[in-house]
Amino acid sequence: MADLKNIVLVILASCLLAIAIAIGEEDMLLINYHIHITNDLPLLSPANDVPTLYLHCKSKDDDIGLKAMRVWDDYTWTFKVNVLRTTLFSCNARWTKGKQRHFDAFVASRDEERCQKYHNSCMWSVRSDGIYFSNNNSTWTNTYPW
Repeated sequence: MADLKNIVLVILASCLLAIAIAIGEEDMLLINYHIHITNDLPLLSPANDVPTLYLHCKSKDDDIGLKAMRVWDDYTWTFKVNVLRTTLFSCNARWTKGKQRHFDAFVASRDEERCQKYHNSCMWSVRSDGIYFSNNNSTWTNTYPW
């Protein structure tokens, strides 16, 4: 009889744990994530010409569009991660020096947790030597060199 009680308690505890996990995952699906991509390319010498950055970002379901960005422009959008946690936004960046790079701006399995650290934001900075990532707006890593 005591064994049956223990089995019932284990099953009940397991069910409660499963419900708590499900509620936590549901809450995760309600988070709005923000992508910020800034044109931090340097002015071109000798005439201090301003380089235009062409950025086109999209997911399987949403085309955020092509944007011609001047220096310090910010390309931003907000979204929620899908139920299967397969959300992926990729971008193609090119600028007047003939440099072009495809990069993943958000991959749910990679970014869902790390981008929660700073207001649920993934921040990218396009610079002359590559595309940098930050999840705190102070430490930047060259994640995608040209």
